[in-house]
Amino acid sequence: MGYSALSVRYGTMDAMARTYDHPGEQAAKDPIRLLAIRDTPLSLDEVFTAVGDDAAGGTALFVGTVRNHDSGADVDHLGYSCHPTAEAEMRRIAEKVAAEYPVRALAAVHRVGDLAVGDLAVVVAVSCPHRGEAFEACRKLIDDLKHEVPIWKHQRFSDGSEEWVGA
Repeated sequence: MGYSALSVRYGTMDAMARTYDHPGEQAAKDPIRLLAIRDTPLSLDEVFTAVGDDAAGGTALFVGTVRNHDSGADVDHLGYSCHPTAEAEMRRIAEKVAAEYPVRALAAVHRVGDLAVGDLAVVVAVSCPHRGEAFEACRKLIDDLKHEVPIWKHQRFSDGSEEWVGA
């Protein structure tokens, strides 16, 4: 089984270093600051920093971790894999959320490969002018990513059984 390791950054450090006429102008141009699928550990700080915006009054961050159980069975570890179109689907969903909500900045990073219990599997964040909008946009982002992006989870249980989720 092969794992895909993709990483794409929107709003690179060079772009972030540009001078703008007023705070938040960059977000108005492209609020999607970071989208990535990685086979390396995820960073909360990286995602939180990516959605920083002076015009945002609320930032919502969601962190998905590998839990030690599922449907009553003990999980030892799991692996994530993705389809080559996963990155494009993440972008499509991010653009949709940015169009539906007053998003100042948005970031989403998902892990692929083998993960242990407690590892970060996905981190998403959205900043908006107000907290309610940030909560709603962040929830929409993670729910749509989970349901629409072709990323599959292979769980291995303590009793030796295994299960594919999302495949």
